[in-house]
Amino acid sequence: MAAINPTDDADGTPREQLSEQMSEQFAEQFAEEPDRVRPEEPARLTAWVRGEVQGVGFRWFTRAAALRIGRLVGFALNLGDGRVQIVAEGTRADCGHLLEWLRSGDTPGRVDGVTEIWDTPRGGYRGFAIR
Repeated sequence: MAAINPTDDADGTPREQLSEQMSEQFAEQFAEEPDRVRPEEPARLTAWVRGEVQGVGFRWFTRAAALRIGRLVGFALNLGDGRVQIVAEGTRADCGHLLEWLRSGDTPGRVDGVTEIWDTPRGGYRGFAIR
């Protein structure tokens, strides 16, 4: 019976070789597929910002940032647990710019973290509101 090396896979293939094979497979897959995420495609960003973000004008400045970026609709809302929720719809690039701003440190208050999810737009917003 052959000894099993902890750096090898169950079938004896060295992990380095497996890693190279997986990298090649991913490279081939992405070479065959067009980019899945396009900056101009419509997107919906929902972000939850935690830290000292209530009572400091955070929602107002978020709205101003969204209007400065342009073509974004949605809202900023204080949550009962101290976070601020932001929903923005527009192009993926424009939503991404807003997300970058949220994480930039150039916001009022103190941002300890931002969690986001991406989805397809649902529509129904007129402008960018403070709720």
